[in-house]
Amino acid sequence: MNIDKKAYKKYADAHAPASPIVKNCIFAFLIGGTICTIGQFLLYIFRDVAGLAQKEAGTLCSVTLIFIAVTLSGLGIFERIAKRAGGGTLVPITGFANSVVSPAIDAKAEGLVLGIGAKIFIIAGPVLLYGTLAGAVYGVIYFLRNH
Repeated sequence: MNIDKKAYKKYADAHAPASPIVKNCIFAFLIGGTICTIGQFLLYIFRDVAGLAQKEAGTLCSVTLIFIAVTLSGLGIFERIAKRAGGGTLVPITGFANSVVSPAIDAKAEGLVLGIGAKIFIIAGPVLLYGTLAGAVYGVIYFLRNH
């Protein structure tokens, strides 16, 4: 059976379940906001209660959020939260931590080198590569512009 792209799209759209966009946006907002609120609370604890300087408190807050995200990923909880929250779990530091840990967990049966070592950055690798490349290009442009 030959079917053109327009007819197939019309057929697929008619049979696809409707996406609850408003509900998904609310969950993303609430979960993402909760993650940010936890981060702000940790920053307050480290800075105002523990008496650390802003820079050290911010670093410790980031490390704590990464630890929580990695632990939840290892326990399979982060994925269940992400299914419900969608983009809300992509708050940069927790989403990035999950993107590094998840492939490593999936590949652990293949061994330390060919499994975890080879696949740990399969998702996060392009982000690191192009982020570093963009930073280098920006640095060269900045240097040439100011010298």
